[in-house]
Amino acid sequence: MTASFSPDEYKNFQSFLEKACGIVLGENKHYLVSSRLNRLMKESNIPTLQGLVDALNKSINSALRTKVIEAMTTNETLWFRDTYPFQVLSQTIFEDYKQQKKNAIRIWSAACSSGQEPYSISMIADEYLKKDRAFKVDVVATDISQEILNAAKMAKYDALALARGLSEERKRQYFSQVGDQWQVNANVRSRVNFREVNLLKSYAALGKFDAIFCRNVLIYFSAESKKDILNRMADALNPRGFLMLGASESIAQYCDRFEMVRASTGVVYRLKFA
Repeated sequence: MTASFSPDEYKNFQSFLEKACGIVLGENKHYLVSSRLNRLMKESNIPTLQGLVDALNKSINSALRTKVIEAMTTNETLWFRDTYPFQVLSQTIFEDYKQQKKNAIRIWSAACSSGQEPYSISMIADEYLKKDRAFKVDVVATDISQEILNAAKMAKYDALALARGLSEERKRQYFSQVGDQWQVNANVRSRVNFREVNLLKSYAALGKFDAIFCRNVLIYFSAESKKDILNRMADALNPRGFLMLGASESIAQYCDRFEMVRASTGVVYRLKFA
């Protein structure tokens, strides 16, 4: 790719990305486009950003289209990100469902990237259920990128990835060394089922959930898409189900179907009575 591209080229790529997966690319993200697509464009022998956009628009289901979306939507993540959501999960959400005497809980980790969030949820479930076998916990983890999902299913991470948010105690308890990598243990992996899902499309095939983690995702979408996603996530929740957003995210202005629940360690949203 050339070192720079015209405003029109950038605007056309912005339009493609929003239509393809809902992501709204800011005006100051030229460096991100360049860094993430440079290698792909060289391999595809496409010298300009406009040439890439033209190629993408010619074939809706092309392998190139898939690779571009995967390159632009794969984000860095870490274990037990922000800490408090996982404390809320254990101390508020699990405790609530224990009081309700539920036999099974389904949790959705939306835009799960390379798997750290759903596996963190599974570890929290393991710790909770060791103290009290109150219910079964299943986690559905989704992402738009099949490539990143394939990596997440393998559940193998290098030392650098493990150092991001994972305590030594949990590393010893929940990981086994495989060569120069560390793999999440089978009991933690067994709770997690990975599915390819575009958040702009239907969730009906996923079924109903008791809690949804949609963290640090909505910030990439337009206001209209945020409203759509939040309302359809409300539809995907069982009565009085919980929604966990990122620390800097809010449902204000986008959806009035939730009420805020202030736990001792942070905030979670709960579906209002119909």
